[in-house]
Amino acid sequence: MSTTEQPREPAAEPRPRPPAPAGVSPASPAGRLAATVERLRREVRTAQAEAEGRALIELAKGILVERLGCGPAQAARQLTELAEQAGVTPLEFAVEVINQAARDRVAEVTDAFLTAAAEPSGRDSAVRLRTAESGALAANDTQAVADSLLQHALQPLGAVAVAIWAAGADGSLTLAGSAGFSPAEAARWRYVPPEVATVARRGLTERTGQWFSSLAGTGLPTIGRHVHPDGGRVAVPAGTGGRIHGVLEIAWPKPLPPQPPRVVRQVEALAELCAHTLDTHPPRQAPGQEPRVLPDAAELMDLADGLHDPALVLVPHLDGSGQLVDFRIQHVNSRFLDPAGRPRAVINGALLLEAYPMSAGRSELFQQVERVYATGEPFRAHRMQLTALVDQVSLSAVADISISRHGNSVLLIWRIEDETARLASLLQHAQRLGRIGGFEENLLTGEITWNDELYHLYGRAPVPLEELPAHAHPDDAVTIGRFLRTLLHHRRPASAAFRLQRPDGVTRHIRVVAEPVLDTDGRPFVVRGAYQDISAQHWTEVALAATRDRLAHTEQQATERSRLALQLQRAIMPPAQAPLRVPGLEVAVRYRPAETEHLVGGDWYDAVVLPSGLVLLSVGDVAGHGIEAATSMVVLRNALRGLAVTGAGPGQLLSWLNIVAHHLTGAVTATAVCALYDPRRRTLRWARAGHLPPVTVRGREAAALPLIKGMLLGAAPEADYEEAEVQFAPGDTLLMYTDGLIERRGRPVEESLAHLLAAAGGAPRSLDQQLDLLLTYSRSDTDDDTCIVGIRVG
Repeated sequence: MSTTEQPREPAAEPRPRPPAPAGVSPASPAGRLAATVERLRREVRTAQAEAEGRALIELAKGILVERLGCGPAQAARQLTELAEQAGVTPLEFAVEVINQAARDRVAEVTDAFLTAAAEPSGRDSAVRLRTAESGALAANDTQAVADSLLQHALQPLGAVAVAIWAAGADGSLTLAGSAGFSPAEAARWRYVPPEVATVARRGLTERTGQWFSSLAGTGLPTIGRHVHPDGGRVAVPAGTGGRIHGVLEIAWPKPLPPQPPRVVRQVEALAELCAHTLDTHPPRQAPGQEPRVLPDAAELMDLADGLHDPALVLVPHLDGSGQLVDFRIQHVNSRFLDPAGRPRAVINGALLLEAYPMSAGRSELFQQVERVYATGEPFRAHRMQLTALVDQVSLSAVADISISRHGNSVLLIWRIEDETARLASLLQHAQRLGRIGGFEENLLTGEITWNDELYHLYGRAPVPLEELPAHAHPDDAVTIGRFLRTLLHHRRPASAAFRLQRPDGVTRHIRVVAEPVLDTDGRPFVVRGAYQDISAQHWTEVALAATRDRLAHTEQQATERSRLALQLQRAIMPPAQAPLRVPGLEVAVRYRPAETEHLVGGDWYDAVVLPSGLVLLSVGDVAGHGIEAATSMVVLRNALRGLAVTGAGPGQLLSWLNIVAHHLTGAVTATAVCALYDPRRRTLRWARAGHLPPVTVRGREAAALPLIKGMLLGAAPEADYEEAEVQFAPGDTLLMYTDGLIERRGRPVEESLAHLLAAAGGAPRSLDQQLDLLLTYSRSDTDDDTCIVGIRVG
């Protein structure tokens, strides 16, 4: 009998006596008991570490036996000697031997730790990872795996809890094992139904590691959320061979900063360990959850054959390294229709990407099959474009798709859109939108066929055509009788509109259209037709008729108001005024109404000899249009005439007129120029209220009078107006006007005023000719009234 020599550990140094609890004397019985408990706890931990390390040492010895071709005792001595030469412990050297032999994900992570300059504890990390792996592989349930991962691999990274979720075939999640969470919290999160958004589901559906710096920022519920609400969370899918068996979720007590790549790879390696455990030891059924029996491939084929839609049973196709590269079409049912018209034998047994290479393109069909196989969540899509490549020719079809995973197989169902069904669906939607119901009545047997829309319109059982008057408004009996005679007796197509009285008391306006179907003897035996609900159209027509009546009435009122306003304005403001009889002075006026007759303005002019012998000259413009502006203009014009009799100057007259505009006319606003001409002295005193300045013409030189201060009328309760005096010589001309003469849209007033000065300073003409010329060549485009007052000194 041969014995295996164990590597000798260095002699243990005398351990110090554990300190007694605070306030307890070491020499007291309580102190000695506490020291004994602490010593036993430390010995248990040491024994556990030695047991876990012994498994790794035995594995390394087995590798040396295979490679060196020696016995177990020689392999043990070789391991001890090599560890002493390397200056490491036998456990650390055993992990190095395992890493060199395995070259798996744990070995890759170990290399990353060993090559990182900022990680002095690389060898300790390698030992912890291999220890966690050993514990996971030796465990017979997922709960033990969770304990091993947290103790050996995750607590050194700062994690405080771990949860291992198993993914169901329907996309649900079951808590297979957890560590660091309370038993009550684990019981609350034992089962998560499909499509419930959690942190673990994000890791399942995204299929990439989800690293959340703070759980509070995600807004997602998860296990232990209330214990560490601001802590970091990680959800990494645990999968092998293209299929995700579950999710590894890790909790940190504080916000998690970005981790280096070697830590990310370590967590991914731990997730692979969880996938191996979930695949080997599936979790027990959750309490209250109905057992789910997953069919194998043979049962799934029988299920597919019983479907009325084309179906394919797909199984994963892995490469030499165990990675999913394609799906093999294991079975096609008897109702399978290839979009390209190929027979079932060509498709059955082929790889999905070989039979349908275009499925990895725009339609993303292959990606959806891969996702369903990985996560277990079913996929549904309407009117997906399916493309098949046959002899380098792309053939397309539109189909409804359904993909679901059953055990280790995937069921793909597609229903290619039928042209007849599509047209029938379009007709049905057209009838629904048009509120049209079709019918057919057999006159020999009395059998009546209605579609669903007609039942909805009538709200009762089918009604024969002869009984139609009994269900219509009594006033429509003549119309329906004419319709039935044309249809049944004259045997011609007919139509009619009537009011249908439903059983629920609702009255609907209906139009019926029908045609008879004649037999070989020319007699009608079937009537086909349609009813259409035109209630909305009827009430729309009624509303439009009422609106037209109101619009006609309103238009008539507006026309009458405009006619009265024009008559009022023309009665007060005639286009030309009788010439004034003033020695040494010629006076002429012109008034041109707006181009649009209904656009009545508020422009006015006045030229009158006062009792004092002075001549009152004025022009003005009330803001706005219509009869209100016309009446306000009359008030201001007559008020200025009455005020001028007092003998006050033009500035005082405008000040009084401002009070009238503000207080006595409903707060209208207006602009005006008021002037008093003295024929004896040939002087003109004038003032303005926000109006354009008058223009003087001497010879061929025309100039605008300098502006003086004065705000528009009615803007303020009281206002003062500045006066100016102008001395005239024989032959001089003065022009006073409203803005309708020069104002143009989009042009500055200065430009329009310069054009007026150029026109006024032309060749000498009579005063009447000069005013007519200004009106003729005016460039104004505002459709406003125009007033001009001109005087020429003799």
